[in-house]
Amino acid sequence: MKIVVIAGGQGTRIAFVNNEIPKAMIPINGKPILEYEVEMAKRYGYTDFLFIIGYMGEQIESYFGNGENWGVSIEYFKEEIPLGTAGALGYLKSRLTEDFFVFYGDTVMDFDMQHMLDFHRSKCADATLFLHPNDHPYDSDIVDLDAEGRVRQFHNKPHAEGFVSRNIVNAALFIFSPRILDKIELGVKSHIEKNVLPACLADGMKLYGYLSSEYIKDMGTPDRYYSVCDDVTSGKVARLNRKNSRPAIFLDRDGVITREVNLLCKPEQLELIEGAAEAIRYINHKGYLAIVVTNQPVIARNLCSMEELEFIHARLETMLGREHAYLNAIYYCPHHPDAGYPEERKEYKIKCGCRKPAPGMLLKAAEEWNVDMAQSYMIGDRESDVQAGENARCKGAFLIETNRKNALLDMVKNLI
Repeated sequence: MKIVVIAGGQGTRIAFVNNEIPKAMIPINGKPILEYEVEMAKRYGYTDFLFIIGYMGEQIESYFGNGENWGVSIEYFKEEIPLGTAGALGYLKSRLTEDFFVFYGDTVMDFDMQHMLDFHRSKCADATLFLHPNDHPYDSDIVDLDAEGRVRQFHNKPHAEGFVSRNIVNAALFIFSPRILDKIELGVKSHIEKNVLPACLADGMKLYGYLSSEYIKDMGTPDRYYSVCDDVTSGKVARLNRKNSRPAIFLDRDGVITREVNLLCKPEQLELIEGAAEAIRYINHKGYLAIVVTNQPVIARNLCSMEELEFIHARLETMLGREHAYLNAIYYCPHHPDAGYPEERKEYKIKCGCRKPAPGMLLKAAEEWNVDMAQSYMIGDRESDVQAGENARCKGAFLIETNRKNALLDMVKNLI
């Protein structure tokens, strides 16, 4: 399986760091960014590379040669004129006859390649996009997914005023089927995100999103470059690989993050508790996963639909994103065991293993995100939250005062 690396960019935004080498060759700790990508892929057994080069590309070819010094094989395709992130791929059909990874050459990352490939194959996808939340979704390309992870829509920046969405950001890392190449017009400058993927979606091709909390960051601006350098040096990049379990802070929603409203069922009822966004931002910076686990009997009571609840959660993530904070995941239980309401949905009136104090939501999150439960905490404003954390064998489960200003912030700063 080939790794295609798009490494022809000029890097005008980061030129002052070093304008005499191509962007993919800018060093971190004395080693080019592109070399980190080669070494990571080789760790997973991928040794067949195709570099797309352009601006000052001879420096890349001179440094890497055929790849033998790294124990890999490297081919090259040189753009004579800039063709964007996608244009050159259209000339490579004869070399890309099976599914392949696509990396951008200015990206620092460390992710479980096999896990992503397994997901791609399980969906029989035409394309799989690596997606994650970030602390600036308002100026990022957003991807809308259905419950199965299939792409429904792309929302590329800039966004309209009042735009609401889940914080699911395109990280510019892909697995493509050769069928994707049919959507690229030869000799025309085009871009994967703005041109190719929307065309594939419009044609009914199967595009899926792979959600991950692993490290991936481009260093296209000076601030990001210096931030990435620090993350490599500190070991953060490697530490966030999915193979390494991570601790989480599990959070109830109502009364902890958002103001308690009885049977909240409308997005306009959402109001962040003061200090909640800062608390989640603190969790993000400390390297913990921020995961909401919330009982939502409004579904069983038929006060709102699944789609309406998803929009409520999209609004929550939008509000947090404006404060540079993000949630890694939201899990909710739609059930309620007590019947008797005239408008109720009987299929949800059951005793289940996910409604707190049962630990089902926490255990599902632990499996899907490789959570280290022995180092994780549950924070809620009801005894059922505490019991759920204890039942899931968290390190600790704690009760805070409902709706209190800075209650969550004070708690997380004491814990981590």
